[in-house]
Amino acid sequence: MSDTLPAVRETSRELAAGGQGRARPLATAVRPLAQALRAAGTELWLDTGDRDAAAQHWGPELSALTTNNTLVNQVIQTGRLDAALAEAARELKRAAGADVTEDDLVAELGFIANAQVALDLVRTFDVRVSVETHPKVAEDADATVWWARRYYELCPSHFRIKVPLTPSGCVAVRRLSSEGIPVNFTLGFSARQNVLAARFARPAYVNVFLGRLNSVVADNKLGSGENVGERACLASDAQMKRIRSETGATGPLQIAASMRGAGQLVTLAGVDVFTAPPKAFEGFLKLDISPDEVKRYPTTELPVEADIDLSSLWEVSEAVRTLGAAVDSRGVDTARDLVALSMEAGVGDLFHAWTDDERAEVRADGKIPVLSKWLGRIALDDLMTRAALESFRVDQNALDDRIRSLLQ
Repeated sequence: MSDTLPAVRETSRELAAGGQGRARPLATAVRPLAQALRAAGTELWLDTGDRDAAAQHWGPELSALTTNNTLVNQVIQTGRLDAALAEAARELKRAAGADVTEDDLVAELGFIANAQVALDLVRTFDVRVSVETHPKVAEDADATVWWARRYYELCPSHFRIKVPLTPSGCVAVRRLSSEGIPVNFTLGFSARQNVLAARFARPAYVNVFLGRLNSVVADNKLGSGENVGERACLASDAQMKRIRSETGATGPLQIAASMRGAGQLVTLAGVDVFTAPPKAFEGFLKLDISPDEVKRYPTTELPVEADIDLSSLWEVSEAVRTLGAAVDSRGVDTARDLVALSMEAGVGDLFHAWTDDERAEVRADGKIPVLSKWLGRIALDDLMTRAALESFRVDQNALDDRIRSLLQ
């Protein structure tokens, strides 16, 4: 993709900067429960690419929005951008002549679609927006950096770039962070993943997709799933606060992601950032509780009952800490270097060597993998990261297919 003709890239940049979003009057009344969350130390983001849905729930306590491949696909499938993308396709073809492939055109139009959705949100709400790279580059550090730079250059004041937590993603984020590009390092599922990411890649944000952790336990009938994701998120948040205290850095900040219910916003009050879908945020605002009940989470660990050992989600071994420290003293320039070093440190299960067949199988499982097929040979956090990445790939393919139809 990085070989796209300069004329095509420049045309893409101009087209990506277009869009329909304009600043609109937004609610300004303070909502006591949301204000209590902010007072507890939590920054509030909405997890949606739909500007109308975001506007319905907007208020002065909210400070950012986040998109991903699934959310952008939901916008694209409405047909709202069909006319603009069809016209963009014609412009790109004129700029390219016969020297660009259909796949490159689809990639460029996907870039334009993603950028227009995000820029419409910026123009409407004047807040930071997270924009995610294409899943196809998740295993290619150079391509990840190339696309991330292109997104960031469109709107450096407001864009945050989302990169999935793979070995290549770690290498790419380390390079992007060194360039001052703020990265929302996404698809994290454990404290240990995020400690390594923080020490090695120095992103602005890390995530725990807590709702999916609860679901994977419940859906596989290994327990109720209650508190699994919450406990992992709180453990990771504590680790990020510790790292910031030790280094004096302003990041990484911990994001509680994949929130499913209003009660989670209360339980996790004090985590650095919430990125909540509109439904969960609306449910929280309707809770029949006093703002005084929304307080920073206690230091006691949440109880979890499950038929499998889940401790790797919230415990951080000395080996992981050692690995995090070693990356600065050892030459780690590629994903292969990082994987080799993790194996040497005794935590090679952080990064399973996924085969094409395994990727296809976990993709067929969907967002929530069938654990009986995987546990015992693949660590749960790495499995969940892969399952999430493959589910995004499915949605991105649907987006790409719609774009491909517009080329006709």
